[in-house]
Amino acid sequence: MDNVNKTLYIPLYGKAYVSKKGILLKDKKAEEIWEAEGFALKGKARSKWLAYYMGMRSAVFDRWLTAQMKKDADAAVLHVGCGMDSRCLRVEAGGRMWTDLDFPEVIRERRRYYAESSTYCMLDADIRQPEWLAHFEKGQDLILVMEGVSMYLKPQELQKFLKMIGAYFGKIHILMDCYTVFAAKMSRYKNPINEVGVTEVFGVDAPLQIIADTGISFVKEHEMTPAELTAQLYGIEKAIFEKLYGGRLSKKMYRLYEFEKK
Repeated sequence: MDNVNKTLYIPLYGKAYVSKKGILLKDKKAEEIWEAEGFALKGKARSKWLAYYMGMRSAVFDRWLTAQMKKDADAAVLHVGCGMDSRCLRVEAGGRMWTDLDFPEVIRERRRYYAESSTYCMLDADIRQPEWLAHFEKGQDLILVMEGVSMYLKPQELQKFLKMIGAYFGKIHILMDCYTVFAAKMSRYKNPINEVGVTEVFGVDAPLQIIADTGISFVKEHEMTPAELTAQLYGIEKAIFEKLYGGRLSKKMYRLYEFEKK
């Protein structure tokens, strides 16, 4: 895998870590894969604070996705940048079509642990190219999860992607986390993804700019570390985590945006 694709091991470790501790997220598949792969993370990438954050972020995405599926029973689910994530097992899809998409080298690894079915498939593609759209029926309603993906796309690439899906699909619901421009600049010097060789990422300060001329609208910003989840941590760990990932500095670095096309 190239360095960007190796970043998938950071959230995988986080989800396996919190699942094993019995907090935030139940993810036996993450535990299984992490145990089998044994990728050698080091430094900040193996921090328990980051692991808590990765588990919490995924729990927030899971809850949002569950709520959106109840609102639109006909929408297909697309998880872009799925890595080795087991969201397709953690969240009940209710028999709808679910597609996990990532680069070919990632999907090759993923196929070792996941099996396709009549309602679940894995798609190896680059979302910056339009060919993958043919996998879906034009005009299909879509629920799109983009967790830990936007920061690897230049703002113009992200806008182009949103414009493509805005033109192709019917109703669309999107949840996407983003670095700020400040965070992207700081990432050159201090970011856990540096541990796997990634030094260039991109940020978004104005969500309205990336949806200009896409047919997609901004809905709202979500809380990345909601109180009901941080409450699962105790004592000094809770205090330290809130300072690292729930305070003003975190707000300056990370954002979680919801978009839609009606």
